[in-house]
Amino acid sequence: MISLHDVRAAQSRLHGVTTRTRLIEFDLLQSGSPRRLYLKPENQQPIGAFKLRGAYNKIAALPEQDRRRGVISYSSGNHAQGVAYAARALGVKAVIVMPNNAPAIKREATAKLGADIVLVGPGSDERKVRAEELAAQHGYVIVPPYNDEQIIAGQGTMGLEILEDMPDVETILVPVGGGGMISGVASAIKLTNPSIKVIGVEPELAADGQASLRSGKIVEFPAEQVSRTLADGLRTQSVGAINFEHIRKFVDDIITVSEDEIRSAMKLLAANPETVAEPSGSVAVAGFLFHLDQLPKTNRNVAIISGGNIEPSMLEQLRHELASTTAEAVKS
Repeated sequence: MISLHDVRAAQSRLHGVTTRTRLIEFDLLQSGSPRRLYLKPENQQPIGAFKLRGAYNKIAALPEQDRRRGVISYSSGNHAQGVAYAARALGVKAVIVMPNNAPAIKREATAKLGADIVLVGPGSDERKVRAEELAAQHGYVIVPPYNDEQIIAGQGTMGLEILEDMPDVETILVPVGGGGMISGVASAIKLTNPSIKVIGVEPELAADGQASLRSGKIVEFPAEQVSRTLADGLRTQSVGAINFEHIRKFVDDIITVSEDEIRSAMKLLAANPETVAEPSGSVAVAGFLFHLDQLPKTNRNVAIISGGNIEPSMLEQLRHELASTTAEAVKS
């Protein structure tokens, strides 16, 4: 289990490297309601996603002899870019194992950051096994996407920033994939103020986190099911073992959202250039928009936009749909 000291140490390492993202009030909700939503826009990070926090903290904390060996990771996209960016900044060789169905925008961005890319099938276990094989062959240090204390502590810095910007926050909604982000954020929040609620949100098609939390043991979903969700960054088949211990201790609940709800949230977020979100980055907002009845009845709420690396064609389509909807509303 990480400590508050671990998260604060990570915050010191990340100073001047990651962007200090500021909360933005989501003003597209119905007026008159006391239940307000504020957004934590991690799409504004240098790689367009929160993953840089954990990746840089992990690599920066490695002893010099380990850095010289090079690092390897496995990711569908945003963690890949985080590792590649951090490795380049620290002068470390990076190899990334990616699924062959990862969005082209994420593969290309990772390659541009100087990482060597190895493609495998769509299963999250498949890329993990290949990374472990290559690490054994070449001596690389593995930088896992979520199941690691240094990764968790790095992601937890988001929680510290939320508390600094809104000390009276009541509920925080966090996307759930492998569990690294929610583990870190929940730890930072609950170790500071246990009364604040932390709610995970994940796609219905990849609801292994919810199933695990409610059953009290890690539940794994089949790759063919989780690969069907639009939220490519949340296609993990199970939460990590280390993450699950943090989730059980610090997370109040995990709710799920449908594919249509994810897309609707993306459309609304695309109206503001500062909050453009990829599918995975939209799930926490979708949870607030469509499942208020499942959430604590709190007035000061924060949802984390975990990333904004959306395919340009998808963004163009969403904005076209939004413009059409607005035009129809004006006519009526």
